[in-house]
Amino acid sequence: MITVQSYPIAILMCVITMICWGSWGNTQKLASKSWRFQLFYWDYAIGVLLFSLILAFTMGSMGEGGRGFLADVSQADSQWITSALIGGVVFNISNILLVVAIDIAGLAVAFPIGVGLALAVGVITTYMATGQGNVPMLAIGVALVVVAIILDAVAYGKLQKASGGQSKSSAKGIIISIIAGLLMGFFYKYVAQAMGSYDATTGVLEAGKLSPYTAVVFFSLGLFLSNFVFNTIMMVKPLSGEPVGLTDYFTKGNLRVHSVGILGGMIWSCGMNFNIIAAPAADPALAYGLGQGATLVSALWGVFIWKEFKNAPPGTNKILGLMFLFFIIGLGVLVASKL
Repeated sequence: MITVQSYPIAILMCVITMICWGSWGNTQKLASKSWRFQLFYWDYAIGVLLFSLILAFTMGSMGEGGRGFLADVSQADSQWITSALIGGVVFNISNILLVVAIDIAGLAVAFPIGVGLALAVGVITTYMATGQGNVPMLAIGVALVVVAIILDAVAYGKLQKASGGQSKSSAKGIIISIIAGLLMGFFYKYVAQAMGSYDATTGVLEAGKLSPYTAVVFFSLGLFLSNFVFNTIMMVKPLSGEPVGLTDYFTKGNLRVHSVGILGGMIWSCGMNFNIIAAPAADPALAYGLGQGATLVSALWGVFIWKEFKNAPPGTNKILGLMFLFFIIGLGVLVASKL
């Protein structure tokens, strides 16, 4: 398997993760014009699993270090396979809720609140699971990001008040974002603890545990399989909009709309794979925290491309500016935590 031992390269991969995780939501925005989010999410789940398998049979099976994907699967203990699967299930629940929140409140709000909160919780839980990381620096970085989350919620409140939309639906979007973020903060530790330690000098990967590529494949499988439960429930009893017919996926979609959803899943999976591959060279808590800087990227998309705050009252732009500033400083502190 191909491994990363350089800290600068690991940070670069985490930045790519940030871009991927902050950008996949655009595919939902594109598809939502003619396609309900529940239907989009089936294609998203397919894209996540497909890309993880592509990398597992290429980068995960090349090179002289560690074990190839199939050899890694054959020696893996069921305990660690289960751990990666659980990570996929937990993530899927939280991500479905996040997609609902995007549908209700928009990209510039749901992502910073939901994923920003996931960053804070995830850094803490991942550190507790792995014991790796500079605690004071991680704490400062997370605290700055939390301030940015609060500022984003304040800006959204001003927008809703000005438009006369301070309704149950707007509050509902924020509440769902918070629940999604709290749940999302727990998935990464299950994947991180399933991965074996790698000795770069000997090229030996810890026996019984999983390579990064294998861990992501089982994570993706957990996401995909649990989708038959959770997304089906969302179709029958949606939190937003009317129920969606179980046959609509096959009768109302076309190649373009299915491709957009699969692309969204592949973009997210690229970020996940790069983050997991980079985690040993950075450290898991830092890699996760930096990757979840996706909140900054998604807010940029929402504010400048989708114009979600174009009708906001005077003073809102200053709050958004402070939000971006706190995000940038917080992410910088996270990067510096291992220098």
